[in-house]
Formats: sequence, C-alpha cells, structure tokens
Amino acid sequence: MRVIIIGAGEVGYHIAKKLSDEKKNVVLIDKDPAKIRRISENLDVQAILGSGTSPRMLKLAGIQEAELITAATDSDEVNLIACLLARSLNPDAVKIARVRNREYLEEKALFSKDLLGVDLIINTQTMMIDTILSLMEIPGASEVIDFLGGEVKLVSFLISDDSPFAGKKLSDLRIHEENLLIGAIVRGHKILIPSGSDTIHPLDLIYLVVKKTEVNRMLARLGMSTRPMKNIIIVGAGGTGMEVARALDHRRLNVRIIDQDSEKCKTATTLLNHVIVIKGDGTDRDLLREVNAGDMDMLIAVTGDEESNVLISLLAKELGALRTITRVSKLSYMNIVSNIGLDTVINPRMSAVRAILQYLRRGKIISVAPLREEQAEVIEAEAMETSDIVNTPLSEVNFPPGAILGAIVRDGEIIIPQGNTIVLPHDRLIIFALQDVICQLECLLTVKLEYF
Repeated sequence: MRVIIIGAGEVGYHIAKKLSDEKKNVVLIDKDPAKIRRISENLDVQAILGSGTSPRMLKLAGIQEAELITAATDSDEVNLIACLLARSLNPDAVKIARVRNREYLEEKALFSKDLLGVDLIINTQTMMIDTILSLMEIPGASEVIDFLGGEVKLVSFLISDDSPFAGKKLSDLRIHEENLLIGAIVRGHKILIPSGSDTIHPLDLIYLVVKKTEVNRMLARLGMSTRPMKNIIIVGAGGTGMEVARALDHRRLNVRIIDQDSEKCKTATTLLNHVIVIKGDGTDRDLLREVNAGDMDMLIAVTGDEESNVLISLLAKELGALRTITRVSKLSYMNIVSNIGLDTVINPRMSAVRAILQYLRRGKIISVAPLREEQAEVIEAEAMETSDIVNTPLSEVNFPPGAILGAIVRDGEIIIPQGNTIVLPHDRLIIFALQDVICQLECLLTVKLEYF
C-alpha cells in the first residue's frame, strides 16, 4: 500500500512512523527542510522537500499508485487544494483532509465527490471536545473510546492499592459472568494482552469493554463513585474551552471558566448564560484556591500552553480536585506527563491519528484506536462472510498470539467470547492486538483466497 502524507507536523510524523514500523510504502511531503531532515534521520520513509499543492511534487511522490492521501498541514487551504489535485490525478484514492475553519466545515457540499471528493474530514478540536464530554460522563475514567456510536465503550481505569481488582487474577474476578472483559493492561511502558492467569497489580491501567447501560454497575464493581460531576472549572477560554463551556452551559451545573485575556473573558460573558467567567491566571495557586479548585469534581486545563496546562492540573490535584483533564499538544510528551500523577492527558493530534488509521487497516474496519505509546490497537470490525474467523469455534480459529477478541456485538447485545463461541457473519467485533501482530490479524479479517 502506497500512502502519501502531506505535512510533517505531529500528525504527519506519527502516522508516517506507524506505517514505517509496519513496512508500508510511505511518502511524506513538506516544504520545511528541518521537518524533512527529522523524517529522513528517524524514519524509513521517502521524504520529499516541496509543496503538497504542487502537481509535480504529487506526481514525484507517485500519486497515480497511491491508495490513500492524507493532507495534514496546519493550513486548511493547503489541505483542501492538495485533495482537489489528488482528486484530479487519482480519483480512486482515499483522500483525508485536516480542516479547522468552521466556515469550511459548515459548507458540507464543498467536500462532496463532485467538488473536492474528500472521504474524511478531520477536525481535532471537535474530536477533543467529544473526548472531554465522554470523560465527564464516567467518573474516574482515564480514557473513554466509543464504539457502535457510543453504545459500547472502551474505558480505562488506573488501579489503586485499595481497588477490589488489585492483586487478583483475571480468572478469579469472574468478570465473564458479569459480561465485562479486560482487553488490555498497561504496566509501566508495556502493554499486555492478558489471559486468565494474569494478575492485576496496583498502578496498572486496565481497559474494559462495557455496554453503555452497564457503566454504573462497572463503576460499582471497581469500587468507584457513580455520582455525576457537578462542579467543574475550565482553564482557558480559547476555542476548545469555550466549546466545552457552551456544551455544559445548559446543564445547570456549577461551571466556571478562567482566562487572563480580557477580550476572551468579555466574549465568554456574552455567550454563556450560566457559566461563571473569571479573569485571572490559572497557574496562580492563590487564584485556584479562591475559586475553590480543591472542591471541584473536575478541572479541565485547555490553554494554548501545554506547560501551563500541566502546572495548572498539578496545582489542582495538590489542592484536592478529584479529577483533572490536561491538554498536551506534543505526542512525545504524553507518556511523560501521564506518569507524573495527572489523571487524564488528551492530545488533539492523537484523535486525528485514530481517524486516519481506520482507512489504513485491511478488512471491513469501522474504527481503530491506538492505545498507550501506540504499542497496541483496539479495532472495531465487521465479520465478513468470507473471512476465516466466522462460523468456526474460536478455539479452532488461528488467532495470532498477542491478539484477543474482546467482545462480539450482535443485535445490540454484548457477548464476551469463550472458546466455544462462534462468530457469525456481520457480527461487530472489538479486538485488542499488539502492534507486531496487526498484519496477521488483518489477514484473518479479510477475504479467504479460495473465495476468488
């Protein structure tokens, strides 16, 4: 598979790295010599210095043979023009564009096949807002990933010393009987795809598959509060902070938004009815104490400065805030920041990476979610009639080591599979897989050779 990536920023770099690790044929175009040098020195991909809006550069990158073109520069206009050129030079290729300007996003017809022919629009701000709102719905969760339109959720929790799961073998927890499944365990910098003989340790991050209607029962099983979050502070009245505030404005919660920019505060005061607007520096411990940050159910730090966000969240935790959400823009900082005591770290670019991966996986893939440090993925797929996984007991399916079928969704019901379980055509599958077995898993999910 040949993939052309336009833009060697955080999104482009990490997509290129992931595909390079999988031995895919990747070409990356950027007009910044420093970024091209970084790519050439660190990744096994073809890096071209030039503009993604140049037909000559696109032809040099082999656009006629490309299966997918991703335009992920910081310029909406460059991304849209690149897709327009790609549509002309290779109409059959899948085209993905990163777009941030609301005016463009509101013109739906602009992206139709008759005009730009964009198959997927990525707006990282919208994705991040959805992530924040999902986290607020499940107290104590470190991460929430929706499948089947939110009816099935993948939820991660950090195991504390006093957790009822700490020190227990998975086989002793009897979670199969409760229709729950632990699909992955993050321990330090390693991801485990567990079996029944594995033991959960304190400070493990576990990933659970659960039906939306079963979330409260799951929280109770983990010994966590099911009390909804009512007291929230948002630090940063930029685009993301304001959209979160507007989404919460009509819910009649105790919400406050802080920013040190006078104009942003004036705008917030005009647009928000129930949210209290406070002008001030969110990194000021005295201000956080004055606004009762220590009594908050959640503090959301989404200023434009990631170092400030980290400091704000650390101060809030020190004062006693129950949960924090911290925006960090650099993907390379994610794991470092997660290990210093912050509850949830979100990254706008990771959402873009997840969306793009969906189009790179073979088989009938509905969605893909990379887990911590991208060592593993959770894949939502539809079981195809002609694949090796259907109509055979799972104990007889050649499932690659390092992969586990976490759940089967059939007619709205979640089935936690066992050895005698049989996957039927058109079942929705949620699969956990380590990075190095993804290719084997793709073969299992795709059409049998004898079908042809």
